[in-house]
Amino acid sequence: MDPYIYVISVNGLLLFFSVVFYFFPPKKINSFYGYRTNKSMKNEEIWHFANSFFNNTLVKYASISFAVALLFVFITAVDVTWQPMVFLLLTLAVAVFKTEQKLSENFDSDGNKIKSKK
Repeated sequence: MDPYIYVISVNGLLLFFSVVFYFFPPKKINSFYGYRTNKSMKNEEIWHFANSFFNNTLVKYASISFAVALLFVFITAVDVTWQPMVFLLLTLAVAVFKTEQKLSENFDSDGNKIKSKK
């Protein structure tokens, strides 16, 4: 398979879906579409916060991942096999980690908003 087609089909598809999620976020808590974890589904406020933050983070890191994967293919002379998948998995892992970290900073385990420290 052509390495550019492979990168576009793997990392490009992630970028495409991240843009779709960004422009069409889920309106209500559901079990089909959106950033769904136990914590993010506790109430509507957490749901909207988590999906907004995750979508912003995913677009940013999916764009970087796509660009790096294309650059990797352009620069290297080796056959591209698993490398674009690693970029994709790292992108998803970073987006989930950052979202969960932000949820823990802003909400307690019961789903209540934590008052900001001033």
